[in-house]
Amino acid sequence: MLSLGPRVVILTALGLCLVAAAWFRGKQNSGTFKGGRISNPKLLWLFFCIWFWLFECAALAFEPSLPSSFRVIFGAHALSMWLRGGLELYLLHVTKTWRPPMGIAHDVFCILTALALASFLGMPSDSAWGFWAPATVVMLLFSLIVETAYAALFFRAVEGKTTGDDPVWFASEEDAKFRRINRITFVCNVPQVLFQAALLAASFL
Repeated sequence: MLSLGPRVVILTALGLCLVAAAWFRGKQNSGTFKGGRISNPKLLWLFFCIWFWLFECAALAFEPSLPSSFRVIFGAHALSMWLRGGLELYLLHVTKTWRPPMGIAHDVFCILTALALASFLGMPSDSAWGFWAPATVVMLLFSLIVETAYAALFFRAVEGKTTGDDPVWFASEEDAKFRRINRITFVCNVPQVLFQAALLAASFL
């Protein structure tokens, strides 16, 4: 299903994200970077979102075999996330004022935008992509809903301590207050990773 250009982007980004995740885990958990230690489920979730939202969605927006409605949905989401990424990094590292409710507000905006576009433009299942195109939109919405829940649970767990010079940005493996969040993250990671593996397998046939 995938043409050459999007295929190269998606696979290259996937490889880079896997390498970056391993590097980031070492740096973050050694204390080189601020924000606290990061658990394996949260590490997988972080780089899964980077790959899915920023790279895969962007590549799918330029996939000629996809109906235009899906290309608009994925493209709008990718653009929104790229803009958020730049702003979030600035608020995290420069002004040091990032708070999870900001991300929650953007997640809700993305959910509503995707739903509105899907309702207005439609989600045809009679293209070469068949079931996979609308299913990917559903999984996109699922990932955004899950991220919204994670952010709310995390913000409550750290009692708002995400700003200033000694912030907590990640759920660690060791801290008891993050055990529930890590368990939920692990459970929710499974269907999303399995879906993406199946999607990629189908896309390359």
